[in-house]
Amino acid sequence: MPTYKAVIFDLDGTLLNTLTDLANAVNYVLTKHGYEAQPQKQIRAFLGNGIERLCRLALPKGISEQEFQSVFQDFKAFYTEHCHIATKPYDGIAEVLETLKQKGRLTAVVSNKNEAAVMALKQEFFPQISVVIGQNGAMRRKPAPDMVNAALEKLGVSAEEAVYVGDSEVDKATADNVGMDCILVTWGFRDPDVVEKLGAKFVIHAPEELLDYV
Repeated sequence: MPTYKAVIFDLDGTLLNTLTDLANAVNYVLTKHGYEAQPQKQIRAFLGNGIERLCRLALPKGISEQEFQSVFQDFKAFYTEHCHIATKPYDGIAEVLETLKQKGRLTAVVSNKNEAAVMALKQEFFPQISVVIGQNGAMRRKPAPDMVNAALEKLGVSAEEAVYVGDSEVDKATADNVGMDCILVTWGFRDPDVVEKLGAKFVIHAPEELLDYV
């Protein structure tokens, strides 16, 4: 069993259940711009590859780039202001993070969400996590390795000394691109049978199971 010095977490669907606030923000901008609202189940399937991709998938195909950018800017503004109304950590997450801290493990969050929203959520829910990286235009989004490599550098550990924890195929691909082990969770934005088939080193079904491996 490997011994990891650090744990790098995905945010949405891994630490936080953000689905309701994301869906509400998507449907706010869709209806504002005259488009049909989407059911939450459909929006859930769009998650995992960043908010720009989320908005592109939610909008009809063939709209102009100018129109898309107008919708996207409205989404970012609305979501940043309303990102913590229904959002909350999954049951057991707070206790696991506290245990990791007591065990001396380093922790970070790397998210494809815009950095302003990531920082707002971190301040509210995870003050004990020191390294937080979101989308700011300076680095490629996951599954590119850039943001995770930046987190590893800030933590002062190598890829072999850390494990990446997420809930989707994007997270598995991110870990592969960095060259690090991956633990996938089944309580997030992908159904358990989908997660099981992604080939992660470990798959867990409850937050406290993470402590068996870290």
